[in-house]
Amino acid sequence: MTDRAADWQVVLVLWGTKYPVAEVNHLIRTIRARASRPCRVVLITDRPHDGLEPGTLQRPFPEFFLQPGFRLGGCQAKLAMFDAGVVPTDLPAVFVDIDTVVFGDLTRVLALQTSRKTVAMLQSAVLPFGPLGRLVWRITGGQRYARGNSSIVVYHPAECGYIAQRFRDLFAQGGPDTIRPMIADERFISWAAQPHVRAIPRAMAVKLPTEFMLPWPWLIRLRASLPWVRRRWAGLVAVTLPGVEVKGETLLTLPDGAEIVDRKGRRLIWSDGALGPIKARLIDHYRALQRATQENP
Repeated sequence: MTDRAADWQVVLVLWGTKYPVAEVNHLIRTIRARASRPCRVVLITDRPHDGLEPGTLQRPFPEFFLQPGFRLGGCQAKLAMFDAGVVPTDLPAVFVDIDTVVFGDLTRVLALQTSRKTVAMLQSAVLPFGPLGRLVWRITGGQRYARGNSSIVVYHPAECGYIAQRFRDLFAQGGPDTIRPMIADERFISWAAQPHVRAIPRAMAVKLPTEFMLPWPWLIRLRASLPWVRRRWAGLVAVTLPGVEVKGETLLTLPDGAEIVDRKGRRLIWSDGALGPIKARLIDHYRALQRATQENP
């Protein structure tokens, strides 16, 4: 799949040494193999990387977004994906966190773009994206707004440069605490692009903690037994893991029925009864990643 044939692009962000090249390559290969149309891959990175999948376009981070405070829990460095001149502006883009497991065709989420201004994200708060969220955003002067999660973001680089520029401008006025949405990249994207944001349906993609983890084991098993829930899970295109608390390689070491509890008291039960078809798919993905890492460390 050559860049000349691509009609969309995948954007990845990598700084530091958390993810080896083998893991990045595994994600790229998986996306390409399961996509119905060829894509360009753009990696925004703080250092050049050898051995990347052929055709991967490496773009350096703008120095502004490499400030140490932007690479902590708020991940404001990810806003570099919107910065002018970083991602080519000729094609629509799907940003994907590297700890995302792709099960299907990512081009499905591109259909969410009703215009080039559309920004699609995973919903993460009770107030929904759409007319109600926009109304609340307007009448509160931006104090309240619908929020999303930035594990997967659908956008067009030609239309979204204002997001990074707005962040730069506000930072210049008073630093990272100028307004509350600046505390995290996903909050800022949601706030700045509120008129154009829509939710990625849970039938397409989810974040593992919000979809599969609850405080009560009985409710986890009850929910997973519902046939319409299992059908929805079977059709998921992607699931993003939370990184530190639930690592993919750790899942492979767990005995059936084992539990992981996160800092919010939510439980992941490692069983078919709790995860449905997703457990087997996660095992297949991370076993393939282990093989790829051993072959190309």
